[in-house]
Amino acid sequence: MTVSPVGRRERKKAATRQAIADAALRLFLERGYDQVSIRDIADAADVSTTTVFKHFTGKEALVFDQEQDREAGLVAAVRQRASGQSIPDALRRHILDTWLPIETHPQRAGFTHLVDSTPELRAYAEHMWTRHAHALAAAIADEVGADRDDLACAALARYVLEIPALARGRHDLQAAVETIFDILVHGWRPSAAR
Repeated sequence: MTVSPVGRRERKKAATRQAIADAALRLFLERGYDQVSIRDIADAADVSTTTVFKHFTGKEALVFDQEQDREAGLVAAVRQRASGQSIPDALRRHILDTWLPIETHPQRAGFTHLVDSTPELRAYAEHMWTRHAHALAAAIADEVGADRDDLACAALARYVLEIPALARGRHDLQAAVETIFDILVHGWRPSAAR
């Protein structure tokens, strides 16, 4: 079975969205978040302000332009995992495949500084993080036949979402991610006992 290619209109919309997000991030990193207006972003992307708002709900959403895709990816990792693959193993693979490239991206330090130094962006990120935790917990609960408010499912979702923060700054990012997932799967043991 072949998958039909994305239509021209969808490709154009995606390209416009990406151009707007790229222009916004470049301007935010150059000038600072508060010194950039929606008009500045529209001009830099060569679109109207109306077009910016067709693609993004506001300035904060421009910074986190791929978060909906990230949330969808987390949920898909759980729901579309291989037969016989555990949920933690599917999430381990997903984190390794998606987070490591982000963490080693050349703009990562500038992006992190931008978010950490801007109260509106920190608040937006925290709200987004909570939404991701709820979506992931719901997907896990659905997969194991638990209630959507099941504490174990919520805890697993929260722990998995904390892995990037815990691993960040370690010399070997992959080994750090693997260690944390091993703790989730096998329980905690002091490093010396491993």
